[in-house]
Amino acid sequence: MAGLHTWAGVLAGWLLYAIFITGGISYFRDELTQWLRPEIPARPAMLDQTETAQRALATLAQQAGGAEQWQINLPGARSNVIDAAWESGDDYQRALLAPASGALLHPRDTEGGEFFYYLHFSLHYLPGTLGRWIVGLCAMMALVVMVSGIIVHRRIFSDFFTFRPGKGQRSWLDAHNVGSVLGLPFHLMIVYTGLVTLMFTYMPWGATAVFGQQARSELAKVMQVRFDTPARSGQAAPLTDVSPLMAQATAQWGKDSIGRIIVTHPGDASARIAIARSDTGRLSVSPSYLLFDGVSGTQLARHESASPALTTWGAAYALHLGRYADPVLRCLYFLSSMLGAAMVATGMLLWTAKRQGAGRRIVERGNVACIAGLASAVAAFMLANRLLPLAMPDRAQWEIHCFFLCWGASVVHAAWRPASRSWQEQWLTAALLWTSLAVVDALAAPRAFPIFDMAFLCLAWAFIKCRDVCKRTHLSIG
Repeated sequence: MAGLHTWAGVLAGWLLYAIFITGGISYFRDELTQWLRPEIPARPAMLDQTETAQRALATLAQQAGGAEQWQINLPGARSNVIDAAWESGDDYQRALLAPASGALLHPRDTEGGEFFYYLHFSLHYLPGTLGRWIVGLCAMMALVVMVSGIIVHRRIFSDFFTFRPGKGQRSWLDAHNVGSVLGLPFHLMIVYTGLVTLMFTYMPWGATAVFGQQARSELAKVMQVRFDTPARSGQAAPLTDVSPLMAQATAQWGKDSIGRIIVTHPGDASARIAIARSDTGRLSVSPSYLLFDGVSGTQLARHESASPALTTWGAAYALHLGRYADPVLRCLYFLSSMLGAAMVATGMLLWTAKRQGAGRRIVERGNVACIAGLASAVAAFMLANRLLPLAMPDRAQWEIHCFFLCWGASVVHAAWRPASRSWQEQWLTAALLWTSLAVVDALAAPRAFPIFDMAFLCLAWAFIKCRDVCKRTHLSIG
């Protein structure tokens, strides 16, 4: 078990660290997306969902009157825009609308917080589902590491209350134990539910046996609002007023509970309107919606729940994403993810402290690039958002390129410099980048989120402390 714990951790450690960091950031991806678009003002405190929907429908009638389908994601407590989309054949377009007026918005081109969300489970540039398979393998190895770690450390809970600073390797082992035990329930839950969310990718045979070639479309109904719509009649008809429809939905689900409105065949007698419930405050991702005739407003269907098996799967998915959580609980999600990253990082450091040879040198330099280098890469992505020219072609992609270029430079630096020096220099670089980010943001977007600037400065201070630890520690890292 000790060998299994050690080598499974070493083989998956670097990727697991990056997954914990980017996954933790993803719990605030909506707020981060707002920060990355400072041109869009904050959402007004009091905003009626019905009026917002009517403004969005009026704008779509002008911009996409002949489309086959409209989708409107209404703003909520974590969003300051209306995210609208329309489909016409193979043509799919999206636009951001102002909640107060319904006018088209043209913010800077950015992937926003979605970049970190997709990076943490698909590894961004890898083709097809290869990234998801690699992440799934790492998640399975993480479960092996956790279970074997519980077995190996017979005094794991008593050691949780013991920390001996300034004792070299013993101190790092104490830190590893504290981070592991404190976040253990979360770590087991998040890794297992991460596997469950993609289980139809890893183990598709059950769904294929039940649904055959229609498995993908049938499974999509579990997560998306899907309903049968008759073909266009060719007879023009105005869309019904959505106010009474939304009033019915609000009466069933509560105030500000509507998340999305979908209109098919707008302007035609065969139009349909689906009003879907938001995921906020709901421990499920199974779609809940009301379906109405788009012309008469008659309620045609009500979809509230799935089968027990799919409901269980949806609950596991919701636990992993944390969309149901309030701000305090999402902060706990984030802190637990950072504990997971600390658990992995201290484990990797302990491995290098106990060994000599070429393998140790490779892992040691990889630790520098992965642990300290990732901190600089995240700051580089956000600095690029503020510093790249607004009219730059492929601007969103260049933000991502800056992330990977900075991370790649960290790898080169770690391979070139002695390990003891590279740790200190990379932590100092990270601290300078995050401090610069706070300064640039305060100058470039003073009306954005000042709490972000405070967080950036706190991170810079933490990285300075990491540098000091590297200078004092008795491990071979400094």
